[in-house]
This record gives sequence, C-alpha cells and structure tokens, in this order.
Amino acid sequence: MLREKTKDTLKKHGIRLSKKSGQSQLIDERILKRIVEFGDVSTDDVVLEVGPGIGNLTNFLVERAGKVIAVESDERLTRILKERLGERPNLKIVNGDILEFSLPEFDKVIANIPYSISSPLTFKLLEWDFDLGVLMYQKEFAQRLVASPGSSDYSRLSANVAYRAEAELLEEVPPGSFLPQPAVWSAIVRFKVREPSFEVRSEDLFFRTVLAAFQHRRQKIRNGLINSFEVLFPDVEFSGDKKRSFIDETVPREFLDLRPESISPEEFGKISDSLDKKFQDFGC
Repeated sequence: MLREKTKDTLKKHGIRLSKKSGQSQLIDERILKRIVEFGDVSTDDVVLEVGPGIGNLTNFLVERAGKVIAVESDERLTRILKERLGERPNLKIVNGDILEFSLPEFDKVIANIPYSISSPLTFKLLEWDFDLGVLMYQKEFAQRLVASPGSSDYSRLSANVAYRAEAELLEEVPPGSFLPQPAVWSAIVRFKVREPSFEVRSEDLFFRTVLAAFQHRRQKIRNGLINSFEVLFPDVEFSGDKKRSFIDETVPREFLDLRPESISPEEFGKISDSLDKKFQDFGC
C-alpha cells in the first residue's frame, strides 16, 4: 500500500513531515489517479507540479505527460524525489520556493499544493497563460474560490478568480487520504484561465476595489470604500470629508447601500471604472 511505502520512505531518510508547513502527502492511489484524469494529461502536455513532496503524484504524472516540472521547496524531499524518479527523462526537478521566481513555461498545473501558500500561489498562477489547473486545496479555501455572489463563502478570492478563470469544485477529500493526516477536509478544484469576461479601465484598480470592499465585508460599500480609501488610492491624501464626497459622487447609486457579498465581479468592474474615471478627471 502507498501509505506504508510512504511511511517507509520517510523513515528511511529520517524525515518527519510538518503539517504546519503543508507537507501532508497524498496516499490514496484512487484519488491520485483521478487527479491525473481530471487534468486530461497527455504526452502533449508540459505539467507544472508544485510541492511534489516525495513524488506520489509525480509518479503518475510522468507516466502520462510529455514533461513534468516538479518544484519542491524542502531540500530533503527534493533529494528523495531525485532518488525515486530522478532518472525519468521527462521529469525536471527544481528545489526552490515557487513564489520567489518566475514561472517556467507550462500547459497545465496539477498539484497537491502546500495549503499555506494557497492564496499567493493561486493569484500568481492566474497571471500566467496556461490551459488548465487541477489543484488540491483545503476545503474551506476551495469553497471560497468557487463561490458565487450572494453566498456566505463569496469573498475577495471568489471575485478575483472569477475575473480571470472558470473554476469548479470537483471532489471533496477526507483527512485519512493524507500522511500525516490533516485536521481538515480537502477538495480538488479545476480551473481554466481565460480572457476576462468583461473589460475594466484599470485591472490594478479593479483588484484594489475588491480588496477595499472586502476589508469591511460587514459594511455597506459606501462606508467600506471610504474606510479603505488609502487602499484605492494609496498616493492620495484626502480629508475625511473629501473621501466621503468622492465616493458619494462617484460610485453608482445602486451599489452604495449594498454589502460586498452581494456585488458580482462585473459590478465591481463598474465601480472601479467609475472610480478610475473620476480620479482621472480630478487630474490626480
């Protein structure tokens, strides 16, 4: 069984995995195979795998992909990966922090990622041009990632991801499928990066508008944007009265009394466009 093989491999190298660092290894072969199937991996694909650990998923990926680029930050696990699979001609193993360097060229990203980097990694990936992603996340994070406006899980993450990709939650995975066993359930999410479904005048301001709104998710948009005005326009010094008048005169009236969870990504785009136009008219 893969569970025992994983235990033996780690014991042989004197390694105790850190749940805090998200080093839980996926040990359910059925789920590992389904992840590869969800990614529709073929010999035409260059696959990026983030956090391969000792290579349980990598082993299945190299059987199907044209090339696999496995990026592992833990040098000890990198050595095990090289020992187990380093002779495979279609596998490139990189020891390093995926958040610290430019991404390589790839078609698909398929991985059981360290949950501690879920948010920054997702946003970094969405800035890249690739075909498909199949990633394992903590269940709660996955639910927020795919949430729709009006739901309790809808968040800054949901709005930003929806702007750049189509995401779907495919399968929930119990803690017992991992070693060591995490305290939470996990979930597999598939997403396809695409051109934004709507245009905005400034992408940077769009993302800052979403951030400013959800920093005060219990407040109405009017108050939230006033209270996070420095997030919207970090280099502008307005008095409190000027901030209030700017927001009141700029944000379309139908949105002023709504809370962030009720506003769709497209509507956030309308808000940010209004803010950008007014800001340019001010000559700031």
